[in-house]
Amino acid sequence: MTDIDQRPPRGEPDPQHWRELVARLGADIAGPLTAAIERVHALATTGRIDRHNLRVLRDELEAARQVGIIGQQLARFGSGRLRQSHERMHLTQTLKGVLSHRSREIRARGIELTELLRPVEVIADASLLFGLLTGMLDWALANAHIGIEMRIDMKPGSSHARLTCRFARRPDGLPGNEAPSALLAAGLDSLTWQLVQQTAWTMGVTIERADETNQTTLTIDFPRTVNDEVEGVSSTELDQGFAPSTQSKPLAGHQVLVVASRRDVRAQVVEALRSTGLIIDVVPSIAEAAQFCHDGLPHAIVYESALGGERFEQLRDDLLAEAPELAFIEIAEEGNDFEISSFTGAQSTRVGRDAIVTSLPSALMFELSKGL
Repeated sequence: MTDIDQRPPRGEPDPQHWRELVARLGADIAGPLTAAIERVHALATTGRIDRHNLRVLRDELEAARQVGIIGQQLARFGSGRLRQSHERMHLTQTLKGVLSHRSREIRARGIELTELLRPVEVIADASLLFGLLTGMLDWALANAHIGIEMRIDMKPGSSHARLTCRFARRPDGLPGNEAPSALLAAGLDSLTWQLVQQTAWTMGVTIERADETNQTTLTIDFPRTVNDEVEGVSSTELDQGFAPSTQSKPLAGHQVLVVASRRDVRAQVVEALRSTGLIIDVVPSIAEAAQFCHDGLPHAIVYESALGGERFEQLRDDLLAEAPELAFIEIAEEGNDFEISSFTGAQSTRVGRDAIVTSLPSALMFELSKGL
């Protein structure tokens, strides 16, 4: 058995650590891009590509994109300018939300999920906690063979909350039953693991990984656990909301699907959300939105009002039946209004076309933070 005790590095960041990460990022991007270029060359030569190879090409490009996103997240940690906003977070409910949102993908991979979750609250930055739990699940799904056990309890002999993720590893050479969107590379020391590790270091939580012959156990210890009194956190550290800092990016890592038939609307929405840290995907039609959601659900859908007909309503009903927390924001044809759904009774928050730049980020902040 190999025990990996992961503690935050002391003092200045280790330059060798970051050099190795940059080299790893380059290699992990080059691999799928090289394969994609070869597929494009074949397409240019024959003028044809079948459905299977088109799907593989898309997956290869998406794999490179995912590595790039991880690189951006790691760069935020390496900058040393990340400002955390500590608040009281329900660890158990946050984890349940992550697992519920990914339930379709978990089932598609043939993974049996066991949840043994004691209600626990911790003091943490909301976006970092969400990123830690999402990265942990990504890493476990990429390596698990049949089942994953998630457990939240209290560490014996202390007042610290403890999150344990345990799974039997897939034997070497055995392909997994993976969903089409399962693109991050497997491997216990993959880039996804590096992101989990760096997130934990930044949060000040302790992670320990035990690799046995066929099983891996990850334990995360939360020293700032809410008991009758919150110890070790001053009133200036404990916020009731997000800090107004562009470095904090409280919704970084959430995925938003933009559905708009017109290029100028798509460009305007993407530009308005560029600095939010959100992961943005764009499709031009309801049919492509349905296909995208079949592979994996986003956290929010921003759609052009012209597409909000019967087909869209059916898609929304189907998605909300599976994920009631899924947020919808309508881009109205004109105007500078910003109407919140809970205030108007409408199914979607509404942002006028002229208010995209000023109001869309706030609308997404409001809708997505309801689920944190």
